[in-house]
Amino acid sequence: MNTFAGGIHPKEDGKVLTSEISEICSPIPKKVYLFMNQHIGAPAKPIVNKGDQVKIGQLIGEAHGFVSSNIHASVCGKVVDVSPYPHPVAGAKSLAVVIENSGEEEWAETLNVEQDTENITPEEIRQRVFSAGIVGLGGATFPTHVKLTPPKDKTIDTIVMNGAECEPYLTCDHYVMRNNANEVLEGLRLVMKCIGCKKAHIGIEANKKDVYELLKNTLAGDPSIKIDLLEVKYPQGAEHQLIKALLRREFKPTQLPMEAGAVVINVATAFAINNAVKYKRPLIERIITVTGNGVNKPQNLRVRIGTPVRDLLEITGTSVGLNKIIFGGPMMGIAQGSIDNAVTIKGTGGILVLKDQSHYESRACIRCGRCIVSCPYGLNPSELSIMGESMNISLALENNVLECKECGCCTYICPAKRPIVHHIKFTKALIAKQKAKK
Repeated sequence: MNTFAGGIHPKEDGKVLTSEISEICSPIPKKVYLFMNQHIGAPAKPIVNKGDQVKIGQLIGEAHGFVSSNIHASVCGKVVDVSPYPHPVAGAKSLAVVIENSGEEEWAETLNVEQDTENITPEEIRQRVFSAGIVGLGGATFPTHVKLTPPKDKTIDTIVMNGAECEPYLTCDHYVMRNNANEVLEGLRLVMKCIGCKKAHIGIEANKKDVYELLKNTLAGDPSIKIDLLEVKYPQGAEHQLIKALLRREFKPTQLPMEAGAVVINVATAFAINNAVKYKRPLIERIITVTGNGVNKPQNLRVRIGTPVRDLLEITGTSVGLNKIIFGGPMMGIAQGSIDNAVTIKGTGGILVLKDQSHYESRACIRCGRCIVSCPYGLNPSELSIMGESMNISLALENNVLECKECGCCTYICPAKRPIVHHIKFTKALIAKQKAKK
């Protein structure tokens, strides 16, 4: 079965909690908090003011530069604030537009209307994706229109669609594939047309054989799109590992997939692309897995962007002893300092709620080498973490610290319970600070 070197697989991945549960539309929030930086690149610039009335899908934040993304109102109502708020991923306060819901479900003019796409051009596809504010919904939040605009000197021959969903506990992509197979595949075909690719490859982990069979039957022998089962192993869905497993191509960790002649999109992103191109629907909502032993009823919820997490936990209920909330999954997610300030953003694929979590004391590295064996990028995580602790930036650079993707395999496998990824992130922050000074 197709796979890659390194990686790990947690004994209990938690997917059973929500993999067979039907989606629930969460109630429309009374108030949404829409950050201007919900994507990689330059933050959007707010184009509304306090007191303005807005409709669903209306542009409220304009992309600032090529690598940026538009932000749209996810509810109909009144702008009650345009101020910095604590960001659930970036950590520091960040500019957000706050909208009080009027209770109406009125879309902005010309939006949410079926479009004729029979003769649509690649440039029109790209423009609609840009206008809709589509970003990578697998967690990276890279502006999708940028992916659809590869440099002229780069030859892209294959589109790779990521249906692996290797992060433990999360099943939002599984849900999208199971319930929107046609729309996901149409989104993939639109990407192929936009970039001019004649072939595509879909990778799905073997623990999702139901959607593997569904997509295979839906394709009905389409020779331009191939679909493969992948070994259940984390981080199977990372771009480097996915391309290695499906296409047998290699490229450096610091390079983009285009260096291997490929563009990678997530299945939820493909679904959003279909909605943007065929119906002119901006990215205002997504499926989010709310799960963990800290909630009473784990669910896949259809959620408006900017919804307070507390609203979602009122639906699922919380257990006694809750002591950790993570945006994303347990491997690469971001722990939240407070439930009161946490709101969903475009890249929020899951909210993991845990109770009675132990606090481990880290010890000195015992030189067992397990982190080296598990590292999918062939690095020496233990040494990099020690360099980070001692703030030896130059030595960390010499040992390729920037090639680390912070997947967390090393931290998970470490018997000394060392916060390896934490030290590496800290080192990268110091490097970025030095570069900024220069």
